[in-house]
Amino acid sequence: MIYLDNAATTWPKPPGVEKAIVETLREKGANPGRGSHQLSLAAGRVVYHTRELLAELFTIHDPARIVFTLNCTEALNLALKGFLKPGDHVLTSSMEHNSMIRPLKALSASGVEYTAVPCNQRGELDLTALEQALQTNTRMIALTHASNVSGTLMPIAEAGLLARRHDLVLLVDAAQTAGIFPIDVAALHIDLLAFPGHKGLYGPSGTGGLYVREGISLVPLRYGGTGSQSESEEQPNIMPEMFESGTVNTIGIAGLGAGVEFLLEEGLDRIREHEAALLEQLRSGLATIPGLVLYGPGRQPQAPVLSVNIRGNDSGEVAFLLDRIHQIAVRAGLHCAALAHRTLGTTKQGVVRFGISYFNTAEEIERAIKAMEELARNLD
Repeated sequence: MIYLDNAATTWPKPPGVEKAIVETLREKGANPGRGSHQLSLAAGRVVYHTRELLAELFTIHDPARIVFTLNCTEALNLALKGFLKPGDHVLTSSMEHNSMIRPLKALSASGVEYTAVPCNQRGELDLTALEQALQTNTRMIALTHASNVSGTLMPIAEAGLLARRHDLVLLVDAAQTAGIFPIDVAALHIDLLAFPGHKGLYGPSGTGGLYVREGISLVPLRYGGTGSQSESEEQPNIMPEMFESGTVNTIGIAGLGAGVEFLLEEGLDRIREHEAALLEQLRSGLATIPGLVLYGPGRQPQAPVLSVNIRGNDSGEVAFLLDRIHQIAVRAGLHCAALAHRTLGTTKQGVVRFGISYFNTAEEIERAIKAMEELARNLD
């Protein structure tokens, strides 16, 4: 099987990820922060070490500003629901994932307003249009770093400067860029950074996190035991425990730490160069096939994602044939991003999405191109 669904979940993982999970399960499987015995302390060190690695990756000076979550979706919910109040206004884009749009839609019932600034058919956001959409009650700019459908990068650095000029908070959804592009939260003026563990960071599912800049106050999503200030009935106001009620996913976090260690050892530049080369090979090869429609910016840089269609054929049928006949795993449909598909004009048909990772090869990309060429020849 050729796995090209890495924009959903990256697979395979580096060998160290499985090793870290098994080692933690066997030797350090106690509850971190819930005791002073050796096993609890060892588990706590696993969790904190992963915080340190993530802080190094994102150039965060205080690892305690990183909150572990189940995934990027939970991180976005914590950022949006924890920060916004009735009467607030949010600027976002028309290329957002449902993980951003659905919480905003839910908040609108309680008086939070949002404006999804239209992007063009390549998924690109005009910064001037973003600034023109500002309102007197705007408190936040909330943007994906890169579209999960088209791979288009958003102007995060410029949006960060815009947020600073207008005293706004910048929330970034790094689901498609964490571990793929360098992210320096200070240099990009990011106040809140949501990221998944199971994609470009090579961790297991059930992991993710939210960076919260010092000075940003959020209301927790969950309340309960934190292992700290247990004598009080009030939720502790201590980072990161105030947002991590209940037992954290120690085993998953150990795997996430191993994934980040792999990234830091290999180097983001090397990983990005390999993925960009494969993306260009795929784009160049598919562009020569009659009947294929390619979506996205059509140029680098972009996230290692390429979405296509074969004439008017249903994207689900194409993905099914790739899987069953050619042993190639891709994702088809609307990709939990209805607004993005409206922007691209693909709501009815969906798209066939190829997601590339560091572990894919040029030979696999060539096979994918030949498979699409055969399908384009044989489908009406």
